[in-house]
Amino acid sequence: MHAKTDSEVTSIAPSSPARPVYYVQSPSRDSHDGEKTATSFHSSPVLSPAHSPPHSHSSVGRHSRDSSSSRFSGSLKPGSRKILPNDGAGRGGRRKSDKAWKECAVIEEEGLLDGEADDKGIPRRCYVLGFVLAFFVLFSFFALILWGASRNQKPQIVMKSIKFENFIIQAGTDASLVPTDMSTLNSTVKFTYRNTGSFFGVHVTSTPLYLNYYQLTMANGDMKSFYQSRKSRRDVNVVVMGNKVPLYGGGPSLSSTGGKTAGPVNMTLSFTIRSRAYVLGKLVKPKFYNNVQCSVLMDQTKLNSPVSLKNSCQYN
Repeated sequence: MHAKTDSEVTSIAPSSPARPVYYVQSPSRDSHDGEKTATSFHSSPVLSPAHSPPHSHSSVGRHSRDSSSSRFSGSLKPGSRKILPNDGAGRGGRRKSDKAWKECAVIEEEGLLDGEADDKGIPRRCYVLGFVLAFFVLFSFFALILWGASRNQKPQIVMKSIKFENFIIQAGTDASLVPTDMSTLNSTVKFTYRNTGSFFGVHVTSTPLYLNYYQLTMANGDMKSFYQSRKSRRDVNVVVMGNKVPLYGGGPSLSSTGGKTAGPVNMTLSFTIRSRAYVLGKLVKPKFYNNVQCSVLMDQTKLNSPVSLKNSCQYN
């Protein structure tokens, strides 16, 4: 490099007016491969090509190249540098460091998430499930208490009387046209139904009431269903009757012989009362069964007179 003195510069352009002198500073460059950091200051006046003489073309060219290199280096943004051959290793190192940093960040984020999960404790869905389970257990326990309490409040049946209105035996034929004695019997049974439940009502039905002479059914009747409120009672009347019932050889023992009226005839009255309570809707609905069996003495001389059944019945 040929350094120009102030005298040479003034001799090259004597007629040009004095121009301000400025300095261009090249940015410092960081070297990763051991290069030295250098800051260069070029203090050279800028000469106009139009006023420069021909013989100073080479010197001016050098100055213009120096100034252009300085301008180019000054136009780079701070922190920018040239691409060097050894930059590949630096980029690879940066990539490795970036990858390691990302892995550390992921591990740290997972740790934070685990910490947040530990801080939260039991999830909300577990609370909801626990509440539902506790409610179900308490409700089941409450329903079991109601069921147990209702089972001890079984309805009561008290038989009162039976009244035979008529009893007739006559000859006839059955459905297959076989000759036999036929009986016709009408009677009315009275009993009292009492609901002992203190907090529930019951729906009451019954099986048919059968009046039997040994194994032969003489009459039957159906009770109408009803609803009985709590702590209440009612009197029930059921008509038990049989029309032209074939006796198949049992007639002589029931009818009069030799002009005399037959004596009292032992019969059996049996039926079952079914009661259902709706204590807690359809969830708690206990059932009660009252089986009744009574020994009835039919006296043909006392028709249309009630026969007491107070001490003649068994209840199960």
